[in-house]
Amino acid sequence: MSVDEPTETSGQDLGAIAAIDIGTNSIHTVLARVLDRGRYEVLTREKATVRLGSGGGDMDTLDADAIDRGIAALTRAAQLAVERNALVVAVATSAVREASNSKAFIRRARDEAGVSVEVISGVEEARLIHLGVLGALPVFDRPHALIDIGGGSTEVLYGTGDEVTASRSFKLGAIRTTRRFFPDGLFGAGPEKARSRQMRAAQAHVASALAPFATAVADLPAEVVAGCSGTIETLAAMARAKAGENGRSANGSTMTRRELDAVVDAILEATSLDDLKALPGMEPSRADIIVGGALIVQGAMDAFGWERLTISEGSLREGVLEEAQARLTGGDTAHLADLRRHSVEHLLIATDEDPDHARCIARLSLAIFDGLERVHGLGAEHRELLEAGALLANVGLMISHSAHHKHSYYIVRNTDRLSGFNDREIEMVAQLARFHRKARPDEQRHPEFGALSLVDRAVVRTLAGILRVAVGLDRSHANKVGDVEVLVSADEVSVVASPTEAGGDIDLELYAGAANTNLLAEVLGRSVSVSGAA
Repeated sequence: MSVDEPTETSGQDLGAIAAIDIGTNSIHTVLARVLDRGRYEVLTREKATVRLGSGGGDMDTLDADAIDRGIAALTRAAQLAVERNALVVAVATSAVREASNSKAFIRRARDEAGVSVEVISGVEEARLIHLGVLGALPVFDRPHALIDIGGGSTEVLYGTGDEVTASRSFKLGAIRTTRRFFPDGLFGAGPEKARSRQMRAAQAHVASALAPFATAVADLPAEVVAGCSGTIETLAAMARAKAGENGRSANGSTMTRRELDAVVDAILEATSLDDLKALPGMEPSRADIIVGGALIVQGAMDAFGWERLTISEGSLREGVLEEAQARLTGGDTAHLADLRRHSVEHLLIATDEDPDHARCIARLSLAIFDGLERVHGLGAEHRELLEAGALLANVGLMISHSAHHKHSYYIVRNTDRLSGFNDREIEMVAQLARFHRKARPDEQRHPEFGALSLVDRAVVRTLAGILRVAVGLDRSHANKVGDVEVLVSADEVSVVASPTEAGGDIDLELYAGAANTNLLAEVLGRSVSVSGAA
């Protein structure tokens, strides 16, 4: 389905979604009416050029003025959503992801604009862009690649169908690269020799950043290469203008390497910013940063051996919309859930020498969670996080047995293999891995835990309490405990375990499970006992 052509409106109206992409250069909003059978109709699109990434240093701070512009844009987007009673899903990328004062922006977005912002990783950004591309271009059945150039980062992905074969996020962006190598602007470089020297330095930097990943994917096929983002759309518009094709829709159009080179030559031949803005096809608000973006596109086409880009107007915000639509309607969500589970399994297999033990712990954890449903009041989202935390609790053993729970936290928190989880969910899974043993979660002693919201701290405490009991019930790593029944009374919880094999000896498991009940008893406000079935 093309994101630019409204679908037929005869389907059942299931509500509306406002997908907001908070980028380094712009904040984009797409408001859509959700229909049945996995379809939606775009109602309106809004763009605000706010330049969140305009702060000093290597984009490590959001300027106060930029935050003000961002909050104003989010307030307008929220007003659009309110008018349609739309579900708002907002994601933030490079600028907010890297800023030391990102929490101030997120807090103001919530308090002043009423928008809850999710900060997503570069790899998660690439995955969502991929969903947007699949909705915009007919590439599902062909091996494909994509490149999206933002203000602060560039995402490259290889895939087949809706499966991601390989992806990487680079700290290369139109704003970041332009300001690093042309701090006084393209026309502030002085003599032509100085500008040429800056160009060569920028080209070498781009090539160096891309080279390792280009080598890693050299053997992967890509019958179509999709180019996303305002930078690439602007360059393609300039190429079409040179060919006298200004009236064509951008989506599905192509730009060859030769056409790109001609556009870059025209950019470099301009003698002033006004001349640059006046070039046919140029988006004036992007003129001051276009050189950095253009050099990244050229460098990528060189590094990956691409000869042609197919322009996709579906990108991150459309991917956010596609995923939110699936979740809202209860439609085709199986692949989304599988994506998360498969990524957890992938990390488990890569790092844990005893994955069967992890799967046993996960099974027992879920059994206890289900048995306590009317006590803990948690939902399916938390059940999924518990399963992920249980499966990944011991991945730190690949580093060292000593303090392996701390190593598990680090691995889970910093891996790029957990697709489909947002930043908050990854943090909670990492916390579960961290607190599956040893010290109990404490706001004062554990800063990462203290940084969670009050609600999320309560969730982590409850799930960690369950996980600790489950860990004890597989103390021998032999999957000796089969069924688990949970009996709940006003002041007591009884966990009753049965052996996998009739007459099996689970005394060690019962002892270890009982020794690990303190945290669970504390969070439930009841005594917790562990015993064998009669």
